[in-house]
Amino acid sequence: MALSLRHVVDQLFSEVRLAKEEHGHLTDEILSALHFVFHQPLLHALDLIDRKNITKLTTPSGRVLYQVVGSSNTLYTCLISGDYCTCPSYTFTVLVKMESLMCKHLLAVHLAEALGECKNQTITNEDFVAHMCYDSVVDNNRNDEHL
Repeated sequence: MALSLRHVVDQLFSEVRLAKEEHGHLTDEILSALHFVFHQPLLHALDLIDRKNITKLTTPSGRVLYQVVGSSNTLYTCLISGDYCTCPSYTFTVLVKMESLMCKHLLAVHLAEALGECKNQTITNEDFVAHMCYDSVVDNNRNDEHL
């Protein structure tokens, strides 16, 4: 079932991309479908996109990560390829409770990428590793606080 749901989600993101190309915006039909699948995080994700809070960081070797400034001005790192976010909501709502497919930050990244709404920045491979190591340490400290 998870595989078929993932297929639906991927198809929705493809439809978002297509709607942007054909209409220049999301249609009501696509917004309804996104709301049906993602519920409450959708509105927050769209707000993050409207505020231009998503930055795509790319290395010369092609590694990519995204940084999202959350609603409380906290910076979160997302990996689109593995559907991962460093926010506490991702850990507890997505991984532990399995109440949602993705947090608002990760959803915002997927939608911003499909809509072409990411700010782009090139970073070195060393900076990429530093981001990943720093976020791993911060994420572990956050998890320790909740135990």
